[in-house]
Amino acid sequence: MPDWLHLDGAFSRLGHEADGAAEIGVLARLAARNRDQAGELLDAGASAAQVTALLSAVNDRITRRILALIAHDFRLPPASWCWLAFGSEGRDEQTLVTDQDNGLVFSAANDGEARALRERFLPFAAAVNQALASCGFRLCSGNIMAGNPAWCLSLDEWKERFFNWIRTPDPEALLNASIFFDFRPLDGDTALADALAAHLAALAPGNDAFLRMMAANALAVEPPIGRLRDFVTEADTLDLKKFGSRLFVDAIRILALAHGIANAATNERLRLLAPRLHLPPAALADYLEAFHALQAFRLAAQRAALDDVDNMEASAANRLAPNSLGDYQRRRLLDALKQARQLQGLLKHSLRLDQ
Repeated sequence: MPDWLHLDGAFSRLGHEADGAAEIGVLARLAARNRDQAGELLDAGASAAQVTALLSAVNDRITRRILALIAHDFRLPPASWCWLAFGSEGRDEQTLVTDQDNGLVFSAANDGEARALRERFLPFAAAVNQALASCGFRLCSGNIMAGNPAWCLSLDEWKERFFNWIRTPDPEALLNASIFFDFRPLDGDTALADALAAHLAALAPGNDAFLRMMAANALAVEPPIGRLRDFVTEADTLDLKKFGSRLFVDAIRILALAHGIANAATNERLRLLAPRLHLPPAALADYLEAFHALQAFRLAAQRAALDDVDNMEASAANRLAPNSLGDYQRRRLLDALKQARQLQGLLKHSLRLDQ
């Protein structure tokens, strides 16, 4: 029997150490230990939900401590601000291999003040991005980071961005929506993030053109299930992010937006959607189990490559060879992908794309 209390306590101790760390180098060592402990937790038989929750909780505390340490080196303006996490971190679904997706929201009375405050916040945000990178959170290849002026914005500017993406859903807007509409506050004045979430929850429902185009993009990526064989692979492997967990994340995000649900976590979005979509308890349980199974396969693939994880591309870390699995695990993976196909059918029906 795994010693769950010991394992849970180890993460708690890491978090406490992060809270008291006086140097970025100490936090870098704690971040590495956090990844190692998450791998040990997987080996002990913990569920994907348990592992990602504990991993994310410690990463949050490391990030908050980085923000506090870096803030001491800068004379920040006397304006309310909040550090935002986007993407998998915004959904509280970080895995062992992850890069940064973050931004900053601040309060400003007008456009002129927003420009002036942005110039003050940008050096601080860029320093935080570099400190996070030194702790193993890679710089985002798409530059979706708070140190980028495009993502260091006043609350009104963020609201305008969200409004424009929904009003004019061109390909770039749809891509941005799939990243930035999964967000949560990590530190600072969380009321700013709450106001942005409320704005999005009020804005998205009823915008049928936007929702349908988001859905069309999501449905264009089909579960890799063959008609003549179990799996459709590329070089004998599956990308468990693009053709696995993302199928659930994308479909559930769109349904949540359509129903004005502000929560960003896939699990919670689905639970809140269940009564609105009239999902029977068994169907809800099946979807959750399938999503967790795909996350577990991703984590296991990353765990197997943990020694090389700092040097590998995230896409490579998410690949799995189905032929390496035993019969039970192959059936489990296949069943999860079939649930993804069923969820896509629910999305299509809910937005009347099947008519």
